[in-house]
Amino acid sequence: MNEWPNGWSGDQSGNRYGHGSGSAEPEGARAMPQVRRDAGPGYQRHEPPLPPSMSPRRGAAVPPQQSQGYDDAYDGYNTGQVYGGGRGGGDGYDDGRGRAGRPRPQWGRRIKWTVIALVAVLSVASVATYFWADGKLRRKVDLSKVIDRPATGDGTNYLIVGSDSREGMSAADKQKLHTGSAEGKRTDSMMILHDGSNGPTLISLPRDSDVEIPTYIGSDSGKKYPGTGRHTKLNAAYAEDGPELLVRTVEYNTKLHIDHYVEIGFAGFANIVDAIGGVEMDIPKAFKDKNSGADFPAGKQTLNGQQALAFVRTRHAFAGQDLDRTKNQQKFLATLASQTATPATVLNPFTLYPTMSAGLDTLIVDKDMSLWSLGNMFFAMKGVTGGDGKSMNMPISGSTGGNLVWDKAKLRQLVQQLNNDEKVTVSGN
Repeated sequence: MNEWPNGWSGDQSGNRYGHGSGSAEPEGARAMPQVRRDAGPGYQRHEPPLPPSMSPRRGAAVPPQQSQGYDDAYDGYNTGQVYGGGRGGGDGYDDGRGRAGRPRPQWGRRIKWTVIALVAVLSVASVATYFWADGKLRRKVDLSKVIDRPATGDGTNYLIVGSDSREGMSAADKQKLHTGSAEGKRTDSMMILHDGSNGPTLISLPRDSDVEIPTYIGSDSGKKYPGTGRHTKLNAAYAEDGPELLVRTVEYNTKLHIDHYVEIGFAGFANIVDAIGGVEMDIPKAFKDKNSGADFPAGKQTLNGQQALAFVRTRHAFAGQDLDRTKNQQKFLATLASQTATPATVLNPFTLYPTMSAGLDTLIVDKDMSLWSLGNMFFAMKGVTGGDGKSMNMPISGSTGGNLVWDKAKLRQLVQQLNNDEKVTVSGN
């Protein structure tokens, strides 16, 4: 019996499988399931399949197809290609059963736009924060009123002043912080911070330092007050005519140019400490002072704003009085800066903004101070206790009438090293 449909025979070399047929119909789907049912005469195995929408009905004539120039030896069936295509097309993928799956997610594009959106948000937040903080800076000190100034050197010199201003404090605050209710304000601490290429240097100026009040221009009156050779304590210069006379006196007695002035009062100092959740200190020896309210055991402990203020103000509990106090002030300020300039504070808006607000609300700076310069000062303070940083007291040679006299030879060497931005080798008390 002839097993080939429509009179075909297995020895018809011209009509073998895969090379067309003389019949009006191709092999049945039962015998050759790879061949499309709707393929008509002229259908060539090496031609690409027609889309489903153009597929003719079974038995209908199909116009002759143009050869695509493929090699006749190519066997399209070995590729595993399924004729008829799939649904969806485009970027879909085959699910293994001849059906198109969902398009693959374009993760590269998603990540790119997420990063762009994040950068945009951070940029807007940074700009807004800058203008907010810049608007809160109180630029009250006019250094242009300071006369006969020494030449500028390399690096940047900041005069940092902690005043006993009670501005913004209630009666309860004054009692809590043991500040008293004295009128006006005086300097409780004074430091020169030099920021240069050889690391930062922090020099404390004892408030009892013996200095000469030079000729100066009154900050409010504009009147010229000739120098008479009068000597007094350094903090008296501030009490006499404020920051401008203090800068003038420091420059006259040190021959060091002051680039920027920064002052913070009691309330601002305590609020900064509370805003960051306290400052951890290691106190080597227990001490008490009823005047400042200090009462500290020895060892590591976290100081809140009230305790921190008492720590930096205490002098009567120490044999060295003001010299010992300045050392504690340096240690605390460097620790405060180090613990504040951390990702936990900078990247957390719930900590960053209260901290900045607490400081900026009571911070007084010179009129040329920018946020950039203020930030540089802050990070220089952080680096005082690490790397090439150095902290010291002004070298003292003795005392006269209760005032501490600076060592003139060491002072000249110190100023020369600072002006030349050299590594400081001078030692202080």
